Amino acid sequence: MFAILFPGQGSQFRGMGADVFGHYPGITRFACDLLGYDLPARCRDNQDDVLSRTECTQPALFTVNALHAFERERREGRPADCYLGHSLGEYNALLAAGVFDFETGLRIVQKRGELMAAASGGGMTAVMNTPADRLLEVLGADGVEGVETAAHNTDIQVVIAGADGALRAAHASLRARGIRFAPLRVGAAFHSRAMESARTEFEVFLRQFTFAEPEVTVISNASARPYEGSMIPEMLCRQIVEPVRWAESVRYLLDRDASLEYEEIGGTSLVRMVKSIEKSSPRGTLTKSGV
Repeated sequence: MFAILFPGQGSQFRGMGADVFGHYPGITRFACDLLGYDLPARCRDNQDDVLSRTECTQPALFTVNALHAFERERREGRPADCYLGHSLGEYNALLAAGVFDFETGLRIVQKRGELMAAASGGGMTAVMNTPADRLLEVLGADGVEGVETAAHNTDIQVVIAGADGALRAAHASLRARGIRFAPLRVGAAFHSRAMESARTEFEVFLRQFTFAEPEVTVISNASARPYEGSMIPEMLCRQIVEPVRWAESVRYLLDRDASLEYEEIGGTSLVRMVKSIEKSSPRGTLTKSGV
């Protein structure tokens, strides 16, 4: 089995897309017209750190990921047996699998970014070398409340989310216990109950679209299982308020093919996560391909 991985928010950087915008002038102009701004210029200059703003980050990253995927197809890269995207990257996985076209995907991602940006407040923190169960046990013992797990990236890397005060309490607890952590540069508590208002509006917005059955298997962040066409709107809404089950998703693929090969589009962060997951898996050897 061969899987292609798409990164999500947090993988953006100044200058991203410079290697592909010029290869796809028509698509790039279309994206600029739809979004209402010069996307290549924003990515090139990142004036006032605009790429860190969720309403800009998500459509920008979706577009750049898509162009890199189109470039891979143009080079006639090896066809995927499965797609897997992390958070925002899941929309690129669905695009690659033929669930919707580029215009539809960009419109949906633009709205998603706007809604999630509007549900501002709070933040997220990555916690290292601590399994999720142990982390929650530690925070509970120290009286930390209002913190949720927002992503299970590997067996020992968990992302937590919560209000600013709750995260400050969590940081104090972790610091006192010598547990490594790193606050993330995001403007809200994504993938948590704090996003419920965004989920509600997003559910209504999605009703105007029709989704096709995936032509290639796509693993859902919310369920860690393959998407089914009829479930796409529900799973996309759940993804906003539920944790990203990345480790479980990767392990689902490993359980089906221990010699799984994979390639990441536009980065290496997911590659590192998958390697960590593979080390803790009793099955076979995962093979990196084409990166």
